[in-house]
Amino acid sequence: MTITFNSFSFGCRVNQAETEVLDRKLADRGLVKTRINPDLFIINTCAVTGKAEREAKQLIYRVKRKLPTTKVAVTGCAATKWIKESVKVEGTDIVIDNPNKDFAADILLKRLKIKRTKKGKTDIINSRYLESGRLLLKIQDGCQRFCTFCIVPYLRGQPKSDSIKKIVGTIRNSDRRVKEVILTAINTQAFGFDTGEKFIDLVRTVIEKTKVARISFGSIHPWSVTEEFLKFYDQILPSKRLADFFHIPLQSGSNKILELMRRGYTREEFTEKLAKIKKINPDAFIGTDIIAGFPDESEADFRDTYNFLRDAPIDKFHVFRFSPREKTAAFYMSKRMKNVPSPLMKKRAAQLGKLSQQKYASFQKSLLGRSFPALFLLEKEDGFRRVLLSNQVPALIETGKDFRAEIKSVLLTEIKKGRLLGILTN
Repeated sequence: MTITFNSFSFGCRVNQAETEVLDRKLADRGLVKTRINPDLFIINTCAVTGKAEREAKQLIYRVKRKLPTTKVAVTGCAATKWIKESVKVEGTDIVIDNPNKDFAADILLKRLKIKRTKKGKTDIINSRYLESGRLLLKIQDGCQRFCTFCIVPYLRGQPKSDSIKKIVGTIRNSDRRVKEVILTAINTQAFGFDTGEKFIDLVRTVIEKTKVARISFGSIHPWSVTEEFLKFYDQILPSKRLADFFHIPLQSGSNKILELMRRGYTREEFTEKLAKIKKINPDAFIGTDIIAGFPDESEADFRDTYNFLRDAPIDKFHVFRFSPREKTAAFYMSKRMKNVPSPLMKKRAAQLGKLSQQKYASFQKSLLGRSFPALFLLEKEDGFRRVLLSNQVPALIETGKDFRAEIKSVLLTEIKKGRLLGILTN
């Protein structure tokens, strides 16, 4: 009898990469992925915020309500947290913590009493990433920094890195459709913490020893943007093999709050790194993450953050409201420091979100009338194909042809409803 499954991933790119690996392992063991009435539904959870944890529970309830006979398996950070806290979430049949995630496929087969069979068939095992010529590749897990707001080190443990040799081998053996490899990590600065290797050496080796057209990062820690890294980026810029996109988490523009967060840098040090990237390539797209309403964030601290983001060479940012996570230092700070009232926190987050929209719109306008290499993705709509430019900015290109997983030159012609539109130039 054929056993079917489906999966869904919350949270970071690392979670998404892990889910794709698990999907392939299950297919290799004879299971078939389907969206229609699967026998097994796997949810890879996130616990970075209380909202992420609630959303995971809501999905569990919805799946169980809609598909009462489907077995629900959960893994990831929220699942690990529930195990540590001895919490049983209604609707879950199998819970696998992060330390056992690499063995999840065999654990699921054993728990479901499924015998391993020949490789399964599926039309969706090739994810939207692979269908678009992109490979999500996890290179590192865990973190040793213990930023005061972050629960991840408690749930993913100390840093663990794949070797450069293994990563290069995986890329070399990847599907021939792959045009872009997205190197994903919990903390790029911790890459090699356990192996003695360096992040810049990984980037250099991947560029030199593979033929993949484009390398990008899920996010990159500020301290990974070293002088050596910047020099290498400058050297290979003409090749466009390193995506001109850098998502570098900031978290606050107030030095007082950065110190309370234990981020290990000042806003001045952060700005210096961004300025050097933009000096090398003004078209580089720089994104960041910001937390609004951290404990003891005064109006002056918020203005510092707002003004910093307004003036810094940052083109877009994701804004999160502070969410106290039990066991973290910030959780205990919130018990003894002055907290930002929820309505005010919401207001500040909205102001930052509006600023992000304005800055992104300005960056989009700077690209009009110019040509860029673009990777054509799977998605299409009304005679347009979705692409990612060399700086990872999305655009819609007018064409009736299916160029998925191909890189072609496009000319950006207009902005409509906040989206870049363009045409092929070759």
